[in-house]
Amino acid sequence: MRAILRQLLEDAGYEVVTADSAESALDAFSTNDIAVTLTDIKMSGKDGLQLLDQIKSLDPEAVVIIMTAFSSVDSAVSALRKGAYDYVTKPFMNDDLLQTIGNAARLRKLFQENRVLRRELRRHYSFSEIVGKSTAMERIFDVIRKVADTNASILIQGESGTGKELIARSIHLNSQRADRAFLAINCGALPESLLESELFGHKKGAFTGAVADREGLFRSAAGGTLFLDEVGEMPLALQVKLLRALQEHEVTPVGSSYAESFDARIVAATNKDLASEVELGNFREDLFYRLNVVEITIPPLRDRREDIPLLVRHLINKHKNTVDGFECTIAQPVMDALIRYGWPGNIRELENTIERALILGGNEIRLEDLPPKVLAYGAEGPSARPTLDEVEKNYVLEVLMEQGEDKNAAARVLGIDLSTLYRKLKRFNEE
Repeated sequence: MRAILRQLLEDAGYEVVTADSAESALDAFSTNDIAVTLTDIKMSGKDGLQLLDQIKSLDPEAVVIIMTAFSSVDSAVSALRKGAYDYVTKPFMNDDLLQTIGNAARLRKLFQENRVLRRELRRHYSFSEIVGKSTAMERIFDVIRKVADTNASILIQGESGTGKELIARSIHLNSQRADRAFLAINCGALPESLLESELFGHKKGAFTGAVADREGLFRSAAGGTLFLDEVGEMPLALQVKLLRALQEHEVTPVGSSYAESFDARIVAATNKDLASEVELGNFREDLFYRLNVVEITIPPLRDRREDIPLLVRHLINKHKNTVDGFECTIAQPVMDALIRYGWPGNIRELENTIERALILGGNEIRLEDLPPKVLAYGAEGPSARPTLDEVEKNYVLEVLMEQGEDKNAAARVLGIDLSTLYRKLKRFNEE
């Protein structure tokens, strides 16, 4: 029957893959781009309904047609309830079967086209929450576009509140994994024992409270992206297990003797300087290089002040339900104050400040609606203070001008190596 059906379908112009069991069918489905699966219900080993379940777990949009004897129509109805596209009863007319398969193939093509359209829409809107037009942010957008469709591990570094998770989500939404899960965990928020279970899963009875098997995030993110936030807080003992997982693409659940494979793209983030943590012995060097295939460093808000007006308008729109009406005005002195402030809490602090100002000021944000610490730095006059970075930049450039652009002489006056001066000048130009 398999040989006859293959000849019939190949004569109709289809490319056909055959399998003599559910197990070999799953292998074929995993390694080929299968548009339609035609399976009998009764087979040795796993039956057609079990095969249907497993195919649907691999691809919820898979199109499966069930073949069954007329006397087993009840099984076919069960298959439809499980998500089968259609069923045919044996014996069947060849033309009827070809028509059913043709309809199924067209449906699969529609699924694929819709998936492409959804991905393009995600690509279009995936940067909408990341606001910025500064040179530094444009470079980050460019890196995201280049690396999103790869499986390379990515390390995002930046101070707290700079939007590391937004960058991670944008990478996911711009990737081929966008239709699958994006799972996130804060590695510094859980004790070591619970963190290991959350990441790798556990077996029933592995420890007190383990009343059932748990899959763990590595396997739950099947086909998607796993975001390891604050990875620099991970204990050294667990770093060893994470390194092995990344190298072998498999994890061993707590209480199990057997490793299980996973398919997830790893994106990690930290507010620490991991290179320094490696030198201090707090972070494994081999794990650092395994995670840091591509590095994205998010600048603090004080280093991209030109983005603050855009962010302010974005945050006002985000929290506009706080005020009566849809328009909110903000006077230039208020914006000047927001631009001058140092924002140690970065975008998170800016968002809290805007939400507070909207509550206090309503449709018009005034200077008195800002926190005193913002006014102390932002108001005109003696209270306005430059940031430490700004003081350093101004001083270095002033010394360089005094020395007639002689970098060797400027380095001696500043008491730094010439190479250090070049690095600082390069950073100032990038800013």
